[in-house]
Amino acid sequence: MDAAQILKPFSNEHIPADIEKSAAAEHLCEIITMKNVNKSYKMGSGSLHVLKDISLTVEQGEYLAILGPSGSGKSTLMNIIGCMDVLDEGTYNLDGVEIEKAKEKELTNIRNQKIGFVFQAFQLIPRTSALKNVEIPMIYAGMKADARKVKAAALLEKVGLGQRIHHMPNELSGGQKQRVAIARALANDPAIILADEPTGNLDTKASYEIMEFFTNLNKEGATVIVVTHEEEIAAYTDRIIRFQDGQIVSDKKVVKGSC
Repeated sequence: MDAAQILKPFSNEHIPADIEKSAAAEHLCEIITMKNVNKSYKMGSGSLHVLKDISLTVEQGEYLAILGPSGSGKSTLMNIIGCMDVLDEGTYNLDGVEIEKAKEKELTNIRNQKIGFVFQAFQLIPRTSALKNVEIPMIYAGMKADARKVKAAALLEKVGLGQRIHHMPNELSGGQKQRVAIARALANDPAIILADEPTGNLDTKASYEIMEFFTNLNKEGATVIVVTHEEEIAAYTDRIIRFQDGQIVSDKKVVKGSC
């Protein structure tokens, strides 16, 4: 599923009451709860068991990394957390919503309203200004033009691009593109920022700058989940969940200054 599908419009409707309830009536400490989650894919006449009895909890305001090599299952877990794929077995509660019971329309709403996505390849729309790229989720959420322009400009200022709001993606460096993507991820005040290999296309300096942005966002109260294969990137977070062969092999708090 690409960025266009994730951010696609949903007829400008509000999130249904059963999805919205947790944001107002119940302030949950646990924003993600997964229990015994399994996922398999058909491979010819057989199947590949990618996630094996995954159970984990993420609290509001946490800053964590899902760390593992290619093929470990971390990307599949990310897709399920981001409601871009569905689990086969188990339960997944996201901010008070039972995701395994949600219909596709509800999942579309959740992706637009509850999760801010940051992708390795930026996924910015070409020949569209930084300002317009940041506005996209707000357009799909039905926000009025004047309000979304003001908010988009403020978000770009927040990530240090206040002087480049009218620049096109091809006029920006890789690090600047990723900052636009972070601003876009914040557009609808999501419950979770989900970053998929956010430094994978960046040089070392830009990578560290992007991770500092995530660190600052977390200090401001955002729940941030970074999916990565890099130890030094995971070390920026406060908790590392290590993945191997479709299973969680360790789940530890980070001691700052070491991996």
